[in-house]
Amino acid sequence: MYHIKCKFMILLLIIPLGFILLLGIRVIDQYERGVVLTLGKYSGTREPGLTWIMPVLQRMMKVDLRVDTVDIPQQEVITKDNVTLGINAVVYFRVESADKAVLEILDFKSAVGTYAQAALRDVIGGIELDTLLSERDKVAQEIKKIVDVATQPWGVGVSDIKIQDIELPADMKRVMSKQAEAERERRAIIISAGGEAVAAQKLSEAAKTLSGVPAGISLRTLQTIEKINPDPSKTVIFALPIEFMQGIQSLASFFTKK
Repeated sequence: MYHIKCKFMILLLIIPLGFILLLGIRVIDQYERGVVLTLGKYSGTREPGLTWIMPVLQRMMKVDLRVDTVDIPQQEVITKDNVTLGINAVVYFRVESADKAVLEILDFKSAVGTYAQAALRDVIGGIELDTLLSERDKVAQEIKKIVDVATQPWGVGVSDIKIQDIELPADMKRVMSKQAEAERERRAIIISAGGEAVAAQKLSEAAKTLSGVPAGISLRTLQTIEKINPDPSKTVIFALPIEFMQGIQSLASFFTKK
């Protein structure tokens, strides 16, 4: 009878202990860290794998260490040259210290988004529209540096910030379109003028070469006349310079001597 009572008492102890052991089992994934608080005080960070905490006395909060994103919704900002535009962006960040992310900040993801939004307003407010449009990546990196410094005490590192859309006012779009069209016309005129200058130079060199050859210009004129194939129903009249006739006489004299 005594042995039966002992076995029963042992069984009563084993069952609650087994239940407590089961309640304290935790599994931490490879991309997570577990921050453990014992009676409300930080007592350590658990690595990935199977772990155990003491129920009631301890609690564990898992923190994801993978890269996460937070969107900065479109908002109106004013540039240094007083242009109002709509802009949105996305922030890429990851937790670098799980314990700081739990102990130093209430909601690190929301805090990162709010701080990035404020930094975006401050940076864009100090630059002109042309700089923003031509150096978008540089502006984004400047915002990243500001946010990254602010989030380091929270155990969060900002890896990148991308400015997605820049919405300009309708009147500003029209002005920029006209400016771009004027720029294209200016380049076309410059290219055309450059081509005419080269052509004029080549013609000048050709004229000098022909003038150095006896009857050279006359022969060139004859070649030009030969290539013309006018409509038989039309009459073509050529005004030949006196040099052409002199060239013909020179040619006739040359063949007469032979």
